[in-house]
Amino acid sequence: MQFLTDRKRAVGNGAGSEGTHHHWKMIVSSICLVVLAPFFIFTFGSGLGGSYEEVLAFFSRPFVALVMGLGLVVGLNHFKMEIDEAVEDYIHGIAQKLTLIAVSAATYTLMAVGLFALLKLAL
Repeated sequence: MQFLTDRKRAVGNGAGSEGTHHHWKMIVSSICLVVLAPFFIFTFGSGLGGSYEEVLAFFSRPFVALVMGLGLVVGLNHFKMEIDEAVEDYIHGIAQKLTLIAVSAATYTLMAVGLFALLKLAL
C-alpha cells in the first residue's frame, strides 16, 4: 500500500505542468493563425477561377507559395494539438494511444501531401 497524500499525487499534474505548456503553444499558434488566415483566404481566393496556366503562374509566385505553405502547416498543427487535447480528455487506455497515433499520422500525411502539391505547383 502506498502512503501518498493528495498533494503528493497532484505534484507534476494539473495547472502548473503540461497544461500550461499546451496552453501557450495554442496561444502562439492562434496568434499566428489570426494573421495567416486572412492572407490564406484572400490569396487562395485570388487564385480561383483562372485557367490552368493562370493558376500555375499564380501559385509559382514566392509570396503566394509561402503564405499557402505556412497556412497549411500552422493550421494543421493547430488542428492536431486541439484534437490531441480532446482525445486525452475523453479517450483512455490503449484506444487513446492508438487514436493519438492515427491523428498524428493523418495530420502529418496531410501536411506532406499539401506541401508536395504546393511544391509541384510552385516549381
